[in-house]
Amino acid sequence: MFSITRLSRLAAPAFVALTLACSPQIGAAETALDLQSPVITADLSKSKQTTPGLYITAADAGPVLADHPNMALIDVRTPSETMLIGYATQAAANIPSKFVDPGLAFDPKKGVYKMIDNPDFVAGVQAWLASDAASGVDTLLVMCRSGSRSAAAIEKLVKAGVDVTLYNVVDGFEGDKDDTGARTVNGWRNAGLPWTYKVREGLWPGQN
Repeated sequence: MFSITRLSRLAAPAFVALTLACSPQIGAAETALDLQSPVITADLSKSKQTTPGLYITAADAGPVLADHPNMALIDVRTPSETMLIGYATQAAANIPSKFVDPGLAFDPKKGVYKMIDNPDFVAGVQAWLASDAASGVDTLLVMCRSGSRSAAAIEKLVKAGVDVTLYNVVDGFEGDKDDTGARTVNGWRNAGLPWTYKVREGLWPGQN
């Protein structure tokens, strides 16, 4: 198994939250982001909502990352997903929040194996934030396949007191499903943003 040793409903778009500099969870990111598609919490499924209430679409995440060196994109999918399905070339690190375990119960209705928590996830994020690679970073954009796993990952970081601003990329890398079950609706890859299958050295912190 791969191991790593090392934020209520909002009535306004998520970018407004960045102007609330008095909030301790907003941290140093006090300038409102210029987003093409601000996300309203009420529009999100419960599984994609987070305690910080900060959200961004994948389509907006690309240019935001390019314009804000204090922000970093963290992919919390499994290493196998990043290698076989692809990942955003702007991803700073792949730190999985969960792993697939075929040895656990299979859900025939959903056609999936259960996932188990990565016990080293929070420690892995903390270690990456303390590394030279994260110098100057005070805001994380957290991405998974389609926004639910990343929301859960953010909750883990909030509970652990990780002191950075945390955005959920609500449509993730692959995006939501269309009427046929294919992930063609949104997401990083469908937005035409740069991505690759080729894993670069250092993408998985602590890799040999």
